[in-house]
Amino acid sequence: MALPQAGALQPPEPSQLTRQRMQESTPEGTAELRLTPAPVAGRQLRVLLTPLPQERLLALEGWAPGGKKLRPREPGPADVWDADSDGSEAEDAGAGGCSQLSVYEKKRLKNIIDNAKFFAALKLYESAARLQQIATRRQSLVTKRAKPKKAEDETVRRRSMRLQRVEPSGVSGLEAPAQPAAAGNVRQPQVPAGPLPMVPEDQKGNSKLTEDLLTTWMRISEVKANGTEKCLCDMKRYQDMLSSMVLSKENIRKVVKYRVCSMAIHPSESILFVAAGDKSGQIGLWNVDCKSEEGAHVFVPHNDLVSCMHFSPFNPAHLLSLSNDSLRCGDVTQAVFDDIYRSGEKLSSFDFLEDNASTAIVTHWGGNITIVDRRTPGTSSGLSADIGFKRMRTVHVHPVNKQYFMTAGSQDVCIYDIRYLKFHRNTPVSSLKGHTKSVASAFFSPVTGNRVVTVCADDKLRVYDTSSLSATVEVLSTIRHNNNTGRWLSRFQAVWDPKQEDCFVVGSMARPRQIEVFQDTGKLLHSFSNLNCLSSVCSINVVHPTKNVLVGGNSSGRLHVFKD
Repeated sequence: MALPQAGALQPPEPSQLTRQRMQESTPEGTAELRLTPAPVAGRQLRVLLTPLPQERLLALEGWAPGGKKLRPREPGPADVWDADSDGSEAEDAGAGGCSQLSVYEKKRLKNIIDNAKFFAALKLYESAARLQQIATRRQSLVTKRAKPKKAEDETVRRRSMRLQRVEPSGVSGLEAPAQPAAAGNVRQPQVPAGPLPMVPEDQKGNSKLTEDLLTTWMRISEVKANGTEKCLCDMKRYQDMLSSMVLSKENIRKVVKYRVCSMAIHPSESILFVAAGDKSGQIGLWNVDCKSEEGAHVFVPHNDLVSCMHFSPFNPAHLLSLSNDSLRCGDVTQAVFDDIYRSGEKLSSFDFLEDNASTAIVTHWGGNITIVDRRTPGTSSGLSADIGFKRMRTVHVHPVNKQYFMTAGSQDVCIYDIRYLKFHRNTPVSSLKGHTKSVASAFFSPVTGNRVVTVCADDKLRVYDTSSLSATVEVLSTIRHNNNTGRWLSRFQAVWDPKQEDCFVVGSMARPRQIEVFQDTGKLLHSFSNLNCLSSVCSINVVHPTKNVLVGGNSSGRLHVFKD
């Protein structure tokens, strides 16, 4: 290692700060120290350092150009920093003509160095760079997971109609087979117009079991029921008869697939034969006396809910059923369901105008009525009239005076004379006032027609005296009754017991589940119940005309038979 010559001291290497400051000098004469805080702040802090010439940096360290050590001098007045000065650099000629720093420049440089050390101690730049690397690496690792494609033949999960927000009057999407997405919105096959063979839904052709059921229906229809005169019996005897009717497990059967909307019972006294219609257009026939599984079969003669059904009182081999678009007759002798009347308007109910069932009165949901003559070929209608109802749900013909019929709808129950009907603006013979909400049903008493029972959504059953048809009919009794069946149950209909003039049957929302029997005075006579067998609401009920039999249908298509 070479030693310096005597008398000539070599200038020391600039300090680390001086070397760093010289290296950061740029050709433009500006050095930039950029300190970047955390990305969250969204700001950048920049400190601009002005590079000093090498001579001044050496002078700052106490050396002059040429390697001579400068002698420290006493500060003069010019070295005193004036707080009011404008910050211009004052040059002081030192030994050898070297420029010296002023007090202001020294203080300014010291502040810059202190600030740089402070920000360097914070390590903001390193932290920002490290956070940036972590964020970049995390984004590269996070990837979206591809959703697995559902198999086309995957089993559809069962959900209730309430969760699917499907109207109860229509068929649920899960009740029908799922359609492939490519097929689009394809409607289910519709029941064609015209005669349909009596073939059960689950069979492609007539089988021995179906033939046995239809043969039983035809055989019991050939035997005329005894013309027993209907009369009143004492109430004690009638209550005893009701108490003798019980429900057993073998007398419960799921006859149709969906909610029961209507029922009819065959008048035969030898075989108990029941028909039920549901909301999808199915009709189930059940031979209750047949204890095997083959005692019930389901047919599909309609597209929509079956709102009304009757066996013909003149020929029980005919079962007439009404749906939204058509009135059909199931003739077991021909083994067909044939059209009697079709309409583009929604139909709601029908009843026979004559004992021979040759003519029928059909009501439309929108307020019109139509007289249909079954003897006329085709599906055309006769008289049609508008009676001014907003909604029409049921129609019933007077049991004695067949020219009178009664309709029930939206807060209206009126009796009309069919002989004076006009195309529009028809005036009722009598009006049954007092209903504050929609009326679900209204029926004449079975023997004389001197009573009418109505079911209203205002949670009341009303009995009217119709022995004399005046403009306003008097209310005999009002019974408080929970008629709030909701959307998922069929609305209650109070039906008279054909064997008893002054007693009627109606479903109940009470628990335990039961079917109630009232007298026209409002007295509760009996409640049919069974804690082990009856656990649902039977909204639709029908009573046998001569036997001690009551049949109740619920919202799942099950029929419950109470008998002695």
